[in-house]
Amino acid sequence: MRQELLSLPKTLAEDVARNLVMVAKLLDEDPEKAYAYSRVALRLASRVAAVREAAGFAAYGFGKYSEALAEFRAARRMTGSAELWPVMADCERGMGRPEKALAMAGEPEVQRLDKAGQVEMRLVAAGARRDMGQADAAVVTLQSPELASNAVHPWTARLRYAYADALLEVGREEDAREWFAKALEADQGGTTDASDRLAELDGVEFTDALADEYEDEAADAAEDAEDEEDEAPTAAAADAAATEPTEPVQPTEPVEAAEPVQPVAVDPVVPTFSDKDEDSEPGADADK
Repeated sequence: MRQELLSLPKTLAEDVARNLVMVAKLLDEDPEKAYAYSRVALRLASRVAAVREAAGFAAYGFGKYSEALAEFRAARRMTGSAELWPVMADCERGMGRPEKALAMAGEPEVQRLDKAGQVEMRLVAAGARRDMGQADAAVVTLQSPELASNAVHPWTARLRYAYADALLEVGREEDAREWFAKALEADQGGTTDASDRLAELDGVEFTDALADEYEDEAADAAEDAEDEEDEAPTAAAADAAATEPTEPVQPTEPVEAAEPVQPVAVDPVVPTFSDKDEDSEPGADADK
């Protein structure tokens, strides 16, 4: 790539190089941004094969398979290399043409590929078989000396994983579990989710403690918010009552003065005398 960029003016070469670096950096974590950077590089230097190839991979990662295929074809015409043949075939799969991808697996270009490229082509062909509903044929396609080898290469984990997945599709669960385990052994870079597939087959479920904690906090926050909403009208009513002027108490009508109680005339008590007293004469007691 550097040699190709040297054919450009220095300032232009630096601008293109910066965009290509961003494409490589963002290709996995943010395909959309990687694609945007690749378009800038393509506008600056569309006649550089490395730029066309980078633009192809960016479009491929972003799911624009037709555009990616066009860029890969342009890069291949510029270099004459066959190394992009497997990914070009996979673009055909992405465009819904597995038959075309399968036909490309039988072309002479495959013989020009290195071992890694041939394994990649085998993976694409097996995927095309599965796209066509030929699951058993996909299993047979992946059976190869590279699969049987105990040596570990950069592509070993992916090949074993694809074989395990194909076995699972045809109902060979025990064999699939064995090959998922072998894929995990070779997957030193974590390029597959073989460990998750093994756990799934074993019926193991993982619980994310942090996720549960966050869910509990969110539930508590939602409950507090609901309580605040329920209390808000009461508090507002209390505030309104405190600020609302009270009506003055109207004075009651004066009570009419009661008429003075008139004294009641009482006849004097006249003492009465018994018969005995009537028979005695006045002054008799005095004589005694």
